[in-house]
Amino acid sequence: MSVKTMTYISLMSVIITLCAWLTIPAAVPFTMQTFGIFFALLFLGGKRGTASITVYLLLGALGLPVFSGFSGGIGHLFGITGGYMLGFLLTGIVYILFERIFGKSLKISVLSLIFGLFLCYAFGTVWFSIYKGNMGFLQAFAICVLPFIIPDLLKLALAVFLYKRIKKASQ
Repeated sequence: MSVKTMTYISLMSVIITLCAWLTIPAAVPFTMQTFGIFFALLFLGGKRGTASITVYLLLGALGLPVFSGFSGGIGHLFGITGGYMLGFLLTGIVYILFERIFGKSLKISVLSLIFGLFLCYAFGTVWFSIYKGNMGFLQAFAICVLPFIIPDLLKLALAVFLYKRIKKASQ
């Protein structure tokens, strides 16, 4: 792995962290993390983007305050919203698979991010409802996903817009 690649992976981990710090508290905090995830995958591609997500999660697991609310620690990954954070890895894996199966185009990238987001939602919601114990999937879905669908799709649109602008400027 080149120094340039490691630098980009690190930079995207920092961007995800900064996005996590932009928080509106709720049962599942509203953050800009998904924007960071989307942008990292678009900018770096599947493997390197997923590496940046992994670095971000590992830094948080080690206790660095990279998660929302300037928090960190392994307990957050296994806490009530941990399924959503681990679900970010699913988004990266889906992105990698879509790249391998369908090739690399912006249309495929956007479709893979949407599919990955919904897998992240599903995984996180199941995790949340199991963690709560007395909450069914549909109730957890209503609390943890419905309020986030439109904002997350807007974050995806912003990530695509910025990616296209940066790509155009760098050519």
